[in-house]
This record gives sequence, structure tokens and C-alpha cells, in this order.
Amino acid sequence: MSSQQPATDSAANYARIVRDMQKALRQSGRGAEAARLTAVSKNQPWEVIEPVLKAGQRQFGENRVQEAMQRWGEVRGDYADLDLRLIGPLQSNKAAEAVGFFDCIESVDREKIARAIADEAQKQGRCPRLFIQVNIGEEVQKTGILPQDADGFIKTVQTDFALKIEGLMCIPPVEGPRGPYFALLRKIAERNGLRALSMGMSDDFKTAITFGATEIRVGTAIFGYR
Repeated sequence: MSSQQPATDSAANYARIVRDMQKALRQSGRGAEAARLTAVSKNQPWEVIEPVLKAGQRQFGENRVQEAMQRWGEVRGDYADLDLRLIGPLQSNKAAEAVGFFDCIESVDREKIARAIADEAQKQGRCPRLFIQVNIGEEVQKTGILPQDADGFIKTVQTDFALKIEGLMCIPPVEGPRGPYFALLRKIAERNGLRALSMGMSDDFKTAITFGATEIRVGTAIFGYR
């Protein structure tokens, strides 16, 4: 790994995000452990990731299977509590590697992917924790199951593919208030008996916490722009 001095003080940024997160939890009347931080390391150089890892962060989010394996493959054995999460779209031809490498896949969004994960889980004798991605704003440029189809899809994944779903994930539209989208995701989760909600990013994680987020995904506010 390069020893180049990073332009971004990621460790200081990380400490600030943790403080802000804890403050938001207190203000929402929630416990300190009610939500966890995923540091989104996708596309970032190791020079800004390593200080955050050394500061104690263990949960990281990646967008691409190969990139994650290249970045984390050498160091993963040094951290038994490392939690690597795939938060980007998964292609079926990468399912075998994803199931074998990641601790959590947050982007289950169609039956083809659910089937591929189920097949690989059976072959490998292991299955990552799974979240279903909901296209909460029904945006054509984003992946995810549509909100009106979520109940049926959750049932299909649980029954037809015998996969255990931990929770739901969403990326709300950039424009407008995010609260209504977070509230809708929580409503879908509650009626399906799911406890985990991965929602909220650098610019809206405080709002997401007030709506019950259990996982927040922060990249830019920690590592800077890519």
C-alpha cells in the first residue's frame, strides 16, 4: 500500500461523523448502539481508508465485487471483526465471489439475483446477511424493487429461495425532503417483520436516524470526494 500523505483528514472526519451520529441517536431517544456506521470505501485510495480502519471502524461498504476483493483481500485476515458489505448492484455472474467474500449483501433487488445467491449459498455452505434494496423513489435510473412490489418480493425470497432477509436498503431521490421516503421504507419493513433499515448517507443520515435507520452509509463526509 502507498504511504502517500492523504489530502483528506479521514480520521478526523470519521470522529466527527461518529459524534454527530451519537448526538442524533440521543436526540431521537434511541440507544447508542441502535444504529451502526458503514464507511463507504468504494473508489477510495487506501491512504484515506487506513486511518479510519486504525481509528476502530470495522464496517465498510463497497460497490463492486472485484474492486472490494483487490482492496481488502490482503488485509482482511488481520481484522477478525471486519464487516464488508456490498452496497452496489450485484450481477449474477459475480454471485459466487460475492457470497464467498462479503459479510453482507445489501442490494438484493430481483429474483435472478436471489436465486443465484441461494444456489451459491448452498454450494459454499455459507450465506452473507441479506438486505433487499427498494427503489423507494421509483426512479428509472436506480436499481431496486419498487415499493408496491416489495411485499411480494420479500415473501418470494424468503419462501421460494429459503433466504433469510435481515432488512431493507434504499437510496432516496436527491431532490426534496428525505423523511417521507425513510418513513415508507420503515413501514414496508415493519409490516414484513424486518428489523434492519440501511438508509441515510453523508447529507441525510441524521434525518434517517430519526426515522429508525439501523445502518447508515457515509462515504464523502469521511473520505472526501472521489
